[in-house]
Amino acid sequence: MNVDSQEITALVGREVYSNNGVFVGEVEDVRLDLGAEQVTGLALSGLNEELFQGNVEGDKGVMVPYRWVRAVGDVILINDIIERLRGPEEAEETLA
Repeated sequence: MNVDSQEITALVGREVYSNNGVFVGEVEDVRLDLGAEQVTGLALSGLNEELFQGNVEGDKGVMVPYRWVRAVGDVILINDIIERLRGPEEAEETLA
């Protein structure tokens, strides 16, 4: 993604979901590589507590690599890899 200040500011505040429809968090900031003029990551806050339970303390955020982004629209869709933070046994409990 080439850096366009209007596009970048439009990302801030957008909700982020996995491509399976699980809410991940909200974009608080954008990490840029100014030399390459590219967005390299999204700083998320307001995280889904269930998804990050035990992995992120308190009100800290996470940085999601921009390469995980699948689509940008009214919301941002990312690869479902973020859901794999839960252990396999926890995922099975969710399905039961």
